[in-house]
Amino acid sequence: MALYRYRCNAHGAFDLTTPIGTAPATAPCPGCATASARQYTAPMLGRGADTAMSLIDRTRATADAPAVVSAPPRRPASQRTPLAPPNPALRRLPRP
Repeated sequence: MALYRYRCNAHGAFDLTTPIGTAPATAPCPGCATASARQYTAPMLGRGADTAMSLIDRTRATADAPAVVSAPPRRPASQRTPLAPPNPALRRLPRP
């Protein structure tokens, strides 16, 4: 998908996302529905970090219908935090 920019004389610039190579020469303005001419701009080739992009994609995917879960996901055993070894000094404390 590519982002194309159009300019309406009354409402200014707006963006339209369409598959690459299928952008029409004119597009209807979302504010007044008049035909707006396409502006030729520099391509947006820069991309953010992979973690940031995946977060944005997941947020967009669940914006309208978020997934409902009954419990938080469990981490695999290999990623669980190990327990600390018992402290021998605690054995000398009085017991209730």
